[in-house]
Amino acid sequence: MDEINRKRLRWGALLVWCPWIPVAIGLAMTLRDIAKHKATGIDAVAGGLTELFVVWGIGAILIGQVTAIILLSRSLSAGHWVRNVFSFVSIGLGLLMLLLVGLFLWLSWFQDHHSF
Repeated sequence: MDEINRKRLRWGALLVWCPWIPVAIGLAMTLRDIAKHKATGIDAVAGGLTELFVVWGIGAILIGQVTAIILLSRSLSAGHWVRNVFSFVSIGLGLLMLLLVGLFLWLSWFQDHHSF
């Protein structure tokens, strides 16, 4: 049973942490472009995030994060406090990623349907 929990932990951690690599690179590139072009407002940020999420695939992120959270939740076990802490931090990052994707989708819809 412990080997199954370790396998769940590995797969869950891999699924949670992998999307953060291109997200970090994309955000850095977006912030660099905003500074270089002296762009302001939500449109500048939304444009960079749109490019980032379209390339990576919103569906892949959602499926991967939900799967990772389920695997990490099932890998929790008594007596393995380091594993549990790592799982909780990874679950938190997965939830943050889901929040960012949800925020992106909401801002995209809101910007498209509510012009001021």
